[in-house]
Amino acid sequence: MFVEGGGGWKPPPWQPPPRRPRMTKKQERVLLWLVGVNVLFLLIAPIGGVTIVQTMISLLMRG
Repeated sequence: MFVEGGGGWKPPPWQPPPRRPRMTKKQERVLLWLVGVNVLFLLIAPIGGVTIVQTMISLLMRG
């Protein structure tokens, strides 16, 4: 609201944040493998879960 005359406060010079290093080729490969394995588990896990549930139901129905 008030303007200082002369050599008043000046904002500090803006500095960008430090950059993070990029991933190496080995890290990219490991990340892709992990994503692939997780996608495979997403497809297989429901089938395995249903099989276990069906087995439990069949064991309980016999008894």
